[in-house]
Amino acid sequence: MKQYYLFLVFIFFNSCQYFDKQIPSEKELLQKELKSINWKEVDEYPSVVDCEKIEDKKQRQQCFFEVLTQLIQEKLSVDTLSILYPELDTIEVKVTVFPNATMQFEPQFPKDSVAYDKIKIDSILKVRLVDFPKINPAIKRGIPVKTQFILPVILKVE
Repeated sequence: MKQYYLFLVFIFFNSCQYFDKQIPSEKELLQKELKSINWKEVDEYPSVVDCEKIEDKKQRQQCFFEVLTQLIQEKLSVDTLSILYPELDTIEVKVTVFPNATMQFEPQFPKDSVAYDKIKIDSILKVRLVDFPKINPAIKRGIPVKTQFILPVILKVE
């Protein structure tokens, strides 16, 4: 019986090598995790209070874009852009939502466009596009992140 216990102890200590597995290094784990993250997508898109009750991710994103476009159109509808540039009926605005919930607006023009005074239009946008409702920034893996998108804004509705 004593030999039996001795044999079991011998097998027990030798079997530990079968359980010894290679542990990946921190760098390997980090690289694997970084490769698995889709950096082009966010977990939650920016949103406003009116869109918070929507559960579907795509519908919430669409609601946010519609609300923001409508707000921009309302703020620019009483402005001199349509008087200064009567041929300008739609303007593309690059919207940047920062992690601290602030926003920046930047007009986008075709590369060959020289017909518009870009500085004047940019200054009009900066003056008019203020006092927006609270915007919740986009979320990626539980952390607020910066997002950018381009919205077409209709200046004249006929």
